Amino acid sequence: MRELSLAVIPGDGIGVEVVAQALRVLRRVTDISGRFRFETREFDWSCQYYLQHGRMMPENGLEILKPFDAILLGAVGFPTVPDHVSLWGLLLPIRRGFDQYVNLRPVKILRGVESPLRRYQAGMVDFVVVRENTEGEYSNIGGSLRPGTPDEVVVQNSIFTRMGTERVMRYAFDLALRLRKTRITAATKSNGLNYTMPFWDEVFRTVGRDFPQIDQELNHVDALAAYFVTRPDHFGVVVASNLFGDILTDIGGAIQGGLGLAAAANINPEGRYPSMFEPVHGSAPDIAGRGIANPIAQLWTTKLMLDHLGYFDEGAWILEAIEATLFQQIRTSDLGGAATTKEFTDAVIDNLPG
Repeated sequence: MRELSLAVIPGDGIGVEVVAQALRVLRRVTDISGRFRFETREFDWSCQYYLQHGRMMPENGLEILKPFDAILLGAVGFPTVPDHVSLWGLLLPIRRGFDQYVNLRPVKILRGVESPLRRYQAGMVDFVVVRENTEGEYSNIGGSLRPGTPDEVVVQNSIFTRMGTERVMRYAFDLALRLRKTRITAATKSNGLNYTMPFWDEVFRTVGRDFPQIDQELNHVDALAAYFVTRPDHFGVVVASNLFGDILTDIGGAIQGGLGLAAAANINPEGRYPSMFEPVHGSAPDIAGRGIANPIAQLWTTKLMLDHLGYFDEGAWILEAIEATLFQQIRTSDLGGAATTKEFTDAVIDNLPG
């Protein structure tokens, strides 16, 4: 049996609630599988930690996390802590410090869920967005001149390196082959951003020459946003820069039925560092503590973690159990049901094999 170490960061708000349920499901899956088990260690790094210590995690936080096989994160955010503090104090240092240059977001209409796009049913929409996760528009390069005066000037620079762009492109193409997707689409804006995006397009075409068996297309991101709504069944794998991927994946979440179903993974494909798995719904302080949060995004995120670790069958069990539960009309209030977070998870566990 393979022994794996898992760092658990529940975070804030509903993150604490849904992570607890994900660990229940994970324990049951490991019992059924018998091929691996997790040794977990929980960390209280959060906005509450920040209010007590003046930082989101200890100064040596990355060194503490580095030996783990994976990181399971709930959510961070609290009304009295600015978003940039929680983001730049915890999430981004982990993503960048561990070179998690792929942000992976599946977009799939699940069986038992009605998409806002009524004409699309379960099985008709099933694609993946690969977002570059460590550079691009979120590179933290820039500054301000004469702040607070009428002559204030601010500059925000985007950084696109050939290494960073090529590796995320190649990951997207390799993923398309593994998932047996016949089409890959790159988001661009080369008609408006006349340096970074023509470079992005060039790298996409260059990498694409190694994958002639895959249909390849470049779409301007504004048109692509519209296509997500008008023809989401067209896509197989979509690769996008940091900012464009951030925006497009929230549209993807809406197509699925809401961010309560939106899973995500921050991946270091080479395995030199642990990858981090987190849903994207945020800490939802308005419903925190009420036991009604939708755990699907966290459970699906756990499935992505198992996929990354090579346990594809076990990951599939989780998603199949989620769909079986939804098909039984068991759902939380955000999906029109009355189940609590725990009740929904109980049903998922009952729907696991074995």
